[in-house]
Amino acid sequence: MDELYLRHGRVDGGDRLAQARGMKAEGMQVTPARAALLVVDIQERLAAAMPAEAMAACEKNTLILIELARRLGLPVVASEQYPRGLGPTVPALAAALARPEGGLDVHRLEKLEFATVEAPGFAALSERLGRKQWIVVGMESHVCVWQTVRGLLGRGAEVQVPADAVCSRSADNRATGLRLMERAGAVVTSTETVVFDALGRAGTDEFKALSRLIK
Repeated sequence: MDELYLRHGRVDGGDRLAQARGMKAEGMQVTPARAALLVVDIQERLAAAMPAEAMAACEKNTLILIELARRLGLPVVASEQYPRGLGPTVPALAAALARPEGGLDVHRLEKLEFATVEAPGFAALSERLGRKQWIVVGMESHVCVWQTVRGLLGRGAEVQVPADAVCSRSADNRATGLRLMERAGAVVTSTETVVFDALGRAGTDEFKALSRLIK
């Protein structure tokens, strides 16, 4: 009897482990119908303080993800931290977010809170959007992005952070933020991985358009 009990215990435990792994893997898939893009504080005066190469990558890859959102119908939330002091969203992103064609669904938040999830209006907006998966980009990795991601995870959301679309004033702080987010349960990924995961297949107009941007 003990042997039978132990044998079944091992099987049941294995089943539970397999189920947990399956649920985790499912949550790692970018699903357009469940996803939203959150652009955190990519503002002019902050951008000026960033390392040039990291800032260029952050801006370029955020533009790609905005185009992904436009083509696949992901809502976009764009936050600005104390814009009177830190300036508006950088011009290239502001222009992409303001493009009238394509029906991009953009929601803007001004805040003093480091965590965008704590900004006035975010909770109601999140509930209205009904998205359970968030792709988070922006600056700084170790402050506003990290605190935002932590808050989203604490609210039960799935979070993906493209590492090539976040930056900090120093490489060490950027790496610290990414480590913290991954340890907390976010999927640290890349822009290209997110794009092709969301697309799911080649040959579509969306695939062709986004492939041109990634090259």
